[in-house]
Order: sequence, then C-alpha cells, then structure tokens
Amino acid sequence: MSRVVRRLLLVLLIVIVVLGAIGGTMTWYYLFREVPTYYASAEDNFKYGSLGNEETDGIPYWIWLVLPRMFPEKLPGIGGYASFGLVWEEGKELPVGFSKKTIGFDRVALNCAFCHTATYRARPDDKPTIVAAGPSHQFDPQAYVRFLYACASDPRFNADNLMQEISNVYKLSPVEKLLYRYVLIPQTRQALLKQKTQFAWMDTKPNWGRGRIDPFNPIKFGILKQTPDDTVGNSDMVPLWNLKLRQGMSLHWDGLNTSVDEVVLSSAIGDGATHKYIQRESLARMQDWLMNLPPPKYPYAIDEQLTAKGNAIYAERCASCHNAGGQTTGSVVPVDQVGTDRHRLDMWTAAAATAYNNYEPGYSWGFKNFHKTNGYVSPPLDGVWLRAPYLHNGSVPTLVDLLTPPAQRPILFWRGYDVYDQEKVGFVSNGAEAETAGFRYDTSIPGNGNGGHEYGTTLSDADKKALIEYLKTL
Repeated sequence: MSRVVRRLLLVLLIVIVVLGAIGGTMTWYYLFREVPTYYASAEDNFKYGSLGNEETDGIPYWIWLVLPRMFPEKLPGIGGYASFGLVWEEGKELPVGFSKKTIGFDRVALNCAFCHTATYRARPDDKPTIVAAGPSHQFDPQAYVRFLYACASDPRFNADNLMQEISNVYKLSPVEKLLYRYVLIPQTRQALLKQKTQFAWMDTKPNWGRGRIDPFNPIKFGILKQTPDDTVGNSDMVPLWNLKLRQGMSLHWDGLNTSVDEVVLSSAIGDGATHKYIQRESLARMQDWLMNLPPPKYPYAIDEQLTAKGNAIYAERCASCHNAGGQTTGSVVPVDQVGTDRHRLDMWTAAAATAYNNYEPGYSWGFKNFHKTNGYVSPPLDGVWLRAPYLHNGSVPTLVDLLTPPAQRPILFWRGYDVYDQEKVGFVSNGAEAETAGFRYDTSIPGNGNGGHEYGTTLSDADKKALIEYLKTL
C-alpha cells in the first residue's frame, strides 16, 4: 500500500471519527442531555418541581402547548387547559402541578400539585385564592388525559399541522425542526395512543369527574400487572398539609399504608417517575415542606360565642375519632360500622398489596407497608372547611349536608365550582353557575353512594349549627 493511500485512509478514518463524535454529541444534546431544575421556594418546588417522570411520561413542550389551539372543540370549555379546572398563576409558564424539564428537549409532566391544589372564592367575580397542598376539588384529571388521547386519535395530529401551529408561537432551530417532525411528533402520538389502549378500562367504569380520581386501579392494572377487574376506585382528592400529624396513622382513604415515606414515593411512581430519573431530592423537599405546612385558616367571619358551644359538642361527639390523639383517630373503622360506600375499599386487594411490597425489592426504597384493610380511616379534621365535598368519594357537598340523615342528603349536585357556600360550609353545588362549571354528581351511580357516617345527624339544629361553627376553626 502506497504512502499516499495510507494517508488518504488515515484522513478518512479521522473524518469518520470526527463525524461520529459530532453525531454522538448532537444525539446526546438533543435527546439525552439532562438539565437540573431547582426552585428556591419550597412551595414553588411543590407546585412546579420534577418527580422524575419526564423521561417516560413527559410530553414535548411545544406539542403540549399548541394542542388546545389545534383542538379547541375537544376541550370542556373556553380557556385552554384552564377549562379542566387547572390552576394557573398569573405570569407563570405552566399551570400548577406541571413540571418542565430538559432531557435532550423540553418535556412537560405532572407532579403532586396536579391533584393537590385547591382554589376558593367568596363571589363569582372574585379572583380565586390558591391553596397549595389542598384537595383539587375543581380539577378533572380524567377529562385532561382523555383530551390528550382524543387529540392523538385525530388524523390532524400529524407533523405538517403541528409544525405549522408551533411555528406560530416559536421558531425552532433547523435541528429542532427535524427532531420534532421525524421523531417527537410521531413518537408522541404513538405513546398517547398506546396509553389510551392501556387505560381503556376507564371507559367501562363511572367517570371520575371534577375533584376525584381513581388513584389505585391504574397502579393495579399498570405497574403491578394485576388482571383488570370491575372494581370502582373513584375517590375524592385529599389535602397534603400537616403530614407530621399523620405520621404513624393509617394513610389513604382505606388506610392501605402507614408510612408517609412510602406514600410519597409510591405516589411519584404512580405518576410515572422512573428508577433512573426519580427526583429523590425534589421529593424530599416536597415531603419536608408538607410535614409542617399548616392547614389554611377559615377566611370568613366566625361566631366566637357559638364556637365555644360547638367545641363542647365536638369534644363529646367527634374528638375520639377525629382529634389528634383520639382513641380511633387515624385508624381504620370497619366499613360495616361507618356504613359508607364500599366500592373504594373493595378496589384495593390483598394481591395488589403483596405485589406492591414486592415491587423492585432490590432498591433501598422498596416497599413493605402496603396491606389490605376492612374499612375507612377516621382522619384528623384540620382544614376541614376546605375539604368539601365530603366522605371518601366526595358524595356529600357540605358540612350541613353531612350532618343530615343520609336519606335527606342531596341525590344530585354539581361539584367543581369553587365559589364558597359560607352558610352550608362547602362549595356552591347548585344553580346555573355551578352547573356550567361543575360535574353532575349522581349518588345512584356505583361508587357514588352518599350513605353512612350518620354521626351527628341526630343532633338538634342548634347543636349542629354550633358544631359546624367550631369545625370552621380546625
């Protein structure tokens, strides 16, 4: 081989290596480069921080942004994503409950605040007050994911249309254009359609509606690979404040776990956090903040004299089950005793608990506290004024209704409207505005029963009024 040929081969080899290095660098930069996110405020970290689910469940940011513009007819109303009841703070790029993280490209995913941020107003024309860690009674998570599935199922969800919509709001670089057109758009559509098939079981069960979610059937059928069944797990959203008070208590509505650490970590995994990317530091910050976060104080006038009378009634009739240190506070009350709808209880099985305890046992954060129970937890009532509607399935709109015998409780009402009913202590659940903004709740549907919890229903009207006045102070 001549010297000239050897030199040419060496030059060719160098060119190949250089081009390979450039290609590898570009692939890493546009597909795998991870940019850490950090929020100085613990509350902002809760609202917008990452759980580590962007790799598998994250949607490319520019696709996510333009979907409501492309498919407004698939939304429940005007206002884009806000029409689902999402909370959007003024001046913020994303709604509360969404994280934005760069793993090669910007991706949008969900976090804990997605289901745990409440709003309330005194009047319809007031600006909503946002309460982080409160139950998202106004938000419909099922409608949100169904919107994404409907978009992906539409033939207009293609590279030409999406690239045109994106170009109306942002100028992609030449490389980004290629990435979106040939990789991200087709892969996003494929992923959403696959998830739609995986969640087809939702279509055979009652709708969740605003302020509710089926938190464990997705885990049973997805992560734990249990055989789909006909159980209904629809549950009211719960507040996350004051977790320190709940240490050692039974957690979730049916008390299926007693470890705050496991509940927080398993919730992140349930939201799609992966082993590789799970944000343990961000989760720890969220948990630390929630441990000592006080419940919100009742924001309206309170009759102090009536409160004193109500305090005595509470101490006699309620404290043993709901006061910190009470005899059964934080414990599971058998469903036959409390008498509330049992569908949520029957949804969680012993087999599912065993499977979750065996989930990735090789990791230091493996679970061991999941179990099957026979009833529902009697929780502390801190911040109870903002927890409406009441009971584990959100079937009773106000405290006044809860102290009414089950046969006289509302059979139909609308939930999801955030104007507060100061007289009945809950949210306005009837009338044109509530019907427009809310979800029609029918207590005759499986899982929606409003019976049981008859404690306090035999009190006199005067005593009920005094008790409710005191409950506002908790």
